[in-house]
Amino acid sequence: MSSRRCKRQLIKFTQHIARLISGTLNSDNEDEEQESTPVRYHPENLEQLLSQTHFTRQELQLLYRGFKSVRDCPSGVVNEDTFKNIYALFFPLGDSSKYAHFLFNAFDKDQNGSLSFEELVCDLSVLLRGTTEEKLNWAFNLYDINKDGQITKEEMLDILKSIYDLMGKSIHPRLKEEALKQHVQTFFHKMDINKDGAITIDEFIDCCEKDENIMQSLKIFDNAV
Repeated sequence: MSSRRCKRQLIKFTQHIARLISGTLNSDNEDEEQESTPVRYHPENLEQLLSQTHFTRQELQLLYRGFKSVRDCPSGVVNEDTFKNIYALFFPLGDSSKYAHFLFNAFDKDQNGSLSFEELVCDLSVLLRGTTEEKLNWAFNLYDINKDGQITKEEMLDILKSIYDLMGKSIHPRLKEEALKQHVQTFFHKMDINKDGAITIDEFIDCCEKDENIMQSLKIFDNAV
């Protein structure tokens, strides 16, 4: 039950982020005012995003117009506090701050403390319409907290603890940290093929592609927007 609830809330959060940017993606009833408002977008950036994402030209234009007009990010960027506040709305039963921090860190590719339109759109493209390999690469980046190209047991434990904090009261009974460490040990035994104490991207993808549960979990965002 708690797992299904978490998935539903993650989907709702992704929908909210998409609507935070646009409010119009995949909408069949955009109002006339939006249709008549000219969209200004730097051509080079648009062409680059067309090649980098799975969105159409029209969708990117609508996303950009919405991103520049919403009150949450009038400066054209989303900072971590705003991101955390949005995320907390969808997980009121737990403490979402730590997981939101890790998620923000994964979105923030240049690590400058703010999310640009390009960063958000590229990640939304992966989460909503990406290939299996793209989604697995994105998931690896989330777990690779310090961005050194590998996942350690400490990093995996930090992410796992933040997920349990996120789900909060929806988990009964609460697991002790020793149990979480055992989960990490189990994951590592399966994923760390060469037993060097760290998981590389190749090891991560190889293991995930062979795990039916993981592959099913990658599909939770497919119809989110």
